[in-house]
Amino acid sequence: MTDRIVVVGAALYDDGRLLAARRSAPEELAGRWELPGGKVEPGERGEDALVRELREELGVEAEPLARVPGEFDLGRGYVMRVWRARLLAGEPKPLEDHDELRWLGPGDLWTVDWLPGDIPAIHALTES
Repeated sequence: MTDRIVVVGAALYDDGRLLAARRSAPEELAGRWELPGGKVEPGERGEDALVRELREELGVEAEPLARVPGEFDLGRGYVMRVWRARLLAGEPKPLEDHDELRWLGPGDLWTVDWLPGDIPAIHALTES
């Protein structure tokens, strides 16, 4: 078994809308959209990483609810695990690695250019 770097992604919902974040860095990902999140630190639980990353990246407090089934290959040894999450406090702002945020209603999910690794996760969200 090879070492994989686990990344958490937040399916952050508010009033039935999903939050999407547009990457500003690194250059090869800039301009594409993703679920906000980040790397799980050694010894950290995925749910705790999700709360920490949303605080750091968006300046919000959120509550992880349920993990979306599956793991999503991001390439180069990275794998993403996604949790549905609920916004508890704060207004999301693009603080790190993003230059725009967008709340997407159910009919708007495919109006942004998702990163390839996020596309299977978005499909899983709509099916679960």
